[in-house]
Amino acid sequence: MATTKRRIAAAGLALGVAGAALALTGGAAGANRDQPRWTSVPANTDTRGIAAPNVLSPGFIQYAVAQGSTRLETPTADVPYYGYDGNGTLVPDPTVTQAPGHNVEASKTEPDKNTYLRLPGLHGADPNYRYGTRFLYQGHETGIAGYLTRINLDADAAHRVTLLATRQADGTPIPTIDGSTWDPWAQRLLFTTESGGNASVMQSTPDINATVEDVSAVTGRGGYEGIQNDSDGNLWIVEDIGGATVPGTNAKLPNSFVYRLVLNDKSDLKKGGKLQALQVISRRTGNPITFQPIDAAHPTGGAFTDDMKDLGNYGPAVRTHWVTIHDTSVDTSGQPFSANAAAKAAGATPFKRPENGQFRPGTGFREFFFDATGDTNANSTANAGFGGWGNAYRLTQSRPGSDDGWLSVFFAGDKAHSGFDNVAFFDKDHVAYVEDAGDTLHAQRAAFDSGYLFDVGQDYSRGGAPVRFLAEGRDAAATQDNMLSAAGNGFQNEGDNEITGIHVSDGDPGRDGILGAKVPRLFHDGWRLFWNQQHGDNVAWEVVPQDG
Repeated sequence: MATTKRRIAAAGLALGVAGAALALTGGAAGANRDQPRWTSVPANTDTRGIAAPNVLSPGFIQYAVAQGSTRLETPTADVPYYGYDGNGTLVPDPTVTQAPGHNVEASKTEPDKNTYLRLPGLHGADPNYRYGTRFLYQGHETGIAGYLTRINLDADAAHRVTLLATRQADGTPIPTIDGSTWDPWAQRLLFTTESGGNASVMQSTPDINATVEDVSAVTGRGGYEGIQNDSDGNLWIVEDIGGATVPGTNAKLPNSFVYRLVLNDKSDLKKGGKLQALQVISRRTGNPITFQPIDAAHPTGGAFTDDMKDLGNYGPAVRTHWVTIHDTSVDTSGQPFSANAAAKAAGATPFKRPENGQFRPGTGFREFFFDATGDTNANSTANAGFGGWGNAYRLTQSRPGSDDGWLSVFFAGDKAHSGFDNVAFFDKDHVAYVEDAGDTLHAQRAAFDSGYLFDVGQDYSRGGAPVRFLAEGRDAAATQDNMLSAAGNGFQNEGDNEITGIHVSDGDPGRDGILGAKVPRLFHDGWRLFWNQQHGDNVAWEVVPQDG
C-alpha cells in the first residue's frame, strides 16, 4: 500500500524553481526543524489546449484520496460516482453532438469544501466491513442536484466513498453545496450553499443514511459559503454574492456580507438565535459604510466611493460593529428569510464577494482572517484602487463575542494574487489562501490558479510577496472541457480547474478541535493537509512531505 501511494503521489509532483521560502513554526519556541519549509514555485501557464500537471513546493508530494470516477459504494442512477452524475459518459463521447439538453459527457458535481474528522463507530453499505475512524466529508456544488459524500480514508477501493444523502429529511432534494464544517456542540455537520433561490444552511448527521435538515429559519438564506464556529459556540458565516455590474465598466458592486449567529442553545440550532452582520465604520465620516445601489443619483453605486477605496487598500484599521439583523424571538414564523436583504436594511457593510474565513490559532479566537474574491477580471476599473483584485482581511476583537472590533487589509490583491477563495492556517503564523480566479482571468494573465502561504507577521503594505506553494495545472479532462465550453452549444460543465477545499486539521471532533482552537503541527500528531482540484477529474488530494 505504501509503495502504491508513493507511485500515485509522484504523478502529482512537478519540480519548481527556488525562490521565496517560509519555514513553519513550532509553537512559542519559534522555528522547529521538524516543521516543513515551503519554497515558491512558478505559476502554470495557461496555453490553449494544453494540459499541465500541478506543481508543489519541492519536497512535497500529493496523492489522490478520491477522484471523480471513483464509484460510490452506495450509488444511485443520478449519482453513481464521486464527481460525476449519471447523465452521460465520463469522457466526451465523439458520437454525440453537443446541444442544449443533450450531453456530450456527464455533468460534473464538483466536490467543494473539505471537513476532516476522526469518528469511531461509523457505518457504510456493508454491515460486515470496518470503515475505520478517519473520514473526509464534502458537499457537491453542481450537477443534477446536491449531495453529501464521505471519503473513508482507512477503507479499500470498494468502500472508499460513501454517499450519505441526496435528500433532506422532508424529502426535498439537497441543494448544491459550497461550504462545510463540524459543529461540536450540535454534533452535526453544517453545509452551506450559494445556489440562488434555494440557498440554505443544512445540518447533517455524519453516518450513512444521514438525516439532513434545513435550518435556514435561524441562519437565514444568502449566498453562504464559509461557515465556522468560535469558542463561544457562535457561528460565523461568510457570504459570496456577486453584485450588479456598473454600466460601462467590468466592476461589480460590493454585495456580500459577513455574519455571526449567536445561538440560544449551542447544542441545537433549531432553538433559534440572533443573526448579526458586520458593520464597518467609515474613518472619513464616522458613519457605517452601507450598501449603495446604482440609481440616477449614484450611477456607479457603492463601487467607487472613498469608503470602498479604504476597504480595498492598505491603511489604518477601521472600527467595526456587529448589528443584529434578525432575531427568532421577534420573528416567530419559523420561515426562512433573506439574510442579504436584512443586512442591507440594517446598514451592514457589503464586501466584494467574501468566501471563506478562519480564526488564527493561538489567539483565543480574537483574530479572524477572511478573503474577498473581487471582480476576477483584469479589465475591471475597480482593480486600480477599489478592491477589484480582491483582498485578505484581518478582523480583531477583544473576544469572539464582542460587538466591536477593528478591520484592516492584511493583503491587497493584484493581478498575480487575485480571486482568493478558501483559507487555512498551516500554523499560528502562516495562513494559506487559494485562488478561484476563473477562466477569464486565467486567460487574461496567462496563468492558472495558485495557492499562497502568507506570514501573518509581515507588513505586506511595505512590499514582499507570499510563497506560491501550489501552482495548479489543468488536467486533461478540464482541458477538454475548456475547449468544449469555448465552443458553446450548451455545454454544461465548467472549464479550467479550480483550487478549493484547502483544509488543515487533526480531525478532533470535540470542542477543542474547532479550527483555531489548537495550533496546527502540520504532518505531525495527526495533522493533515487536503485540497480539491475542482472541475475536470474532480480529484481530492492529500499533501505530504516527500520523505514521509
